[in-house]
Amino acid sequence: MTPQVFFNMFSPLKEETWQVIAPLFEQKILKKGEHFVDANETARTIAFLEEGIVRAYFLNNEGQEYNKQFFVAPSSIGAYTSLLTGKTNIIAQQALTDCVIWTLEYSQITSRYNDFPDIERLSRKIAEYYFLEKERKEIEIVLLSATERYKLFQNEFPGIEQKIPQYHVASYLGITPVQLSRIRQGFTKK
Repeated sequence: MTPQVFFNMFSPLKEETWQVIAPLFEQKILKKGEHFVDANETARTIAFLEEGIVRAYFLNNEGQEYNKQFFVAPSSIGAYTSLLTGKTNIIAQQALTDCVIWTLEYSQITSRYNDFPDIERLSRKIAEYYFLEKERKEIEIVLLSATERYKLFQNEFPGIEQKIPQYHVASYLGITPVQLSRIRQGFTKK
């Protein structure tokens, strides 16, 4: 899927708008283990994830990692809080597989809002989507059991478990790898 097709699913852009912004995208390869954005740096770019899986995670004071989100292609990635505030990023984004991304300087998009209202509308639609996703996950982590969260995870990210280590799945679900193993064993017994 191309960036144009992906972004048009959120909010269609006029062809003349695409002609202006398409040359701003730069294709890059993000190798497994590399960071798109790291903690304690100020974000400047966003990207379209064409191929691969990226995780968003943070560290607590003891250095333990917590996976906040998985981005599976096609998707958009970027440290949005840092981009919006200009402050250093707290949540890192790391490739869990080799990835193909199309990067774009965030300021190159925002500087065109006045001339291209369809870009601003697209940005708003993407922000609304991720806000709803964040709220949904916050509710699920509090109201659903670990088994129910795992079922939802399997529906939301089909096939991802065969591509990434299980401890990443456990972290995302807010459980230990041992708990995840027990839940998965319960599924195989049924």
